Parts: sequence; structure tokens; C-alpha cells
Amino acid sequence: MPQAPHPNEALRIEFNRWAEAGRGEGMEEDHLPIVLPVLDRMQLARDENVLDVGSGAGWLARLIAERVPEGRVVGMDISDEMVRRARRNYVDVDNAMFVVGGAEEIPWDANFFTHAISVESAYYWPEPARGLKEIFRVLREGGMAWVLINYYGENLHSHQWREHFAIPAHLLGAHEWEALFREAGFRDVSHRRIPDPTPAPEIYQGRWFKDAAQLRAFREIGALLICGTK
Repeated sequence: MPQAPHPNEALRIEFNRWAEAGRGEGMEEDHLPIVLPVLDRMQLARDENVLDVGSGAGWLARLIAERVPEGRVVGMDISDEMVRRARRNYVDVDNAMFVVGGAEEIPWDANFFTHAISVESAYYWPEPARGLKEIFRVLREGGMAWVLINYYGENLHSHQWREHFAIPAHLLGAHEWEALFREAGFRDVSHRRIPDPTPAPEIYQGRWFKDAAQLRAFREIGALLICGTK
């Protein structure tokens, strides 16, 4: 029998499919309402060095690059096709670069970044604990990690997503994520919810929610933001 692909290879294959279907570019519209409040909370200075873990087609790295014109943004994704598209999409963004890599083995030197952010990626990491330890490694002293996810224990309206995932995903609660942050070495760990103010349509015809009422409830509960300091 053929062996199952390594978890990171399975991730690469799946998100290459997403990239080829154009789903990477669509993420900006989907996630911008919950991401902008997080960027405001980060209070980025002009010369920060920021890592975007699971950067997809590069839209978030572009937004961050605008806020740190004297710094550097590194977008990292397990999908080589996503990275190719990000490089093509944002070739004119001089202070952003995109590399292929997974959270469990970040291809960067220790103690470099002032912030690391991951949006809608962490529950796909094969080993979240190891991923957070790697983020801790590449952050400099006083640097902060920010993880924003919509698939988590307390938002019951996201739990049905597991039926549609083509790859395994970790369904953890807020306190479980906080514990992983602390085990990785982070201090001042906390979490909050970021509601999505986007109005739900009167009729929902997608596959992720059973109806418009569930989508509305999902957005009202909001995404989970966990942060910690090195």
C-alpha cells in the first residue's frame, strides 16, 4: 500500500489546490473585518520586522508592509504555489518577501522578528506546540506573537467545518491555546474575541454554514485572538 504523505506535504498539496483555484486572493475580503482590529492592537512602529505565518497569497503581508515602511515583512507559507502567487502579486512591495516554510521549522535566524502573526492557519499546523516554540525562537526579546483563528472550541458554529476539511485540523479551546503559548515560553498570555461586523446575507447558500442565522451567530461570537510576549 502507498504511504500517506507527510502532514506538511499533505498541507502543501491541499493549499496548492486552494492557490490554483484563486482562493488565496479571496481571503482578504473574507478576513479583513477581523484582521484590521488586530493590526490596530499591534501598534506597529515604522521599523518593525514582522513574520506572517501562513501568509497565503500575501494580502496580509502587504497590509503590514504599509505600516512598517522602514522595517521588513516576511510572509511564509507551506504552499509553494501560494508563495509564487504572493511574489507575483506584490513584486512592487519593496519591504516584503515571501518564503516557503512550515510553522514547525521556520527558515529564519533566531531573535529577529519583533512580531509574528498567523491568521486562520494555526489549527492546520500538524504540531501547534512545536509551531509556537519555533515562533518563540525567531522572535527577539520583548517580541509578540498573535494568532487569530475562527475554528476553535468556544465557537460552536464553526465545528461543522471539520466535515469539509480535506486535511486534519486541531479544534482547541481558548485556554488550551493559552496553555500552548505558555509551554512555548511566552509570558503575559491572553485571549479575546474579535467579532465580525459584516452583515450576513438574508439567504446563505454556501457549504460552511447551515443557514444565514448560523453564519450571523458565528460572526457575532467572533474570531479568537491569542497573544503572548517573549
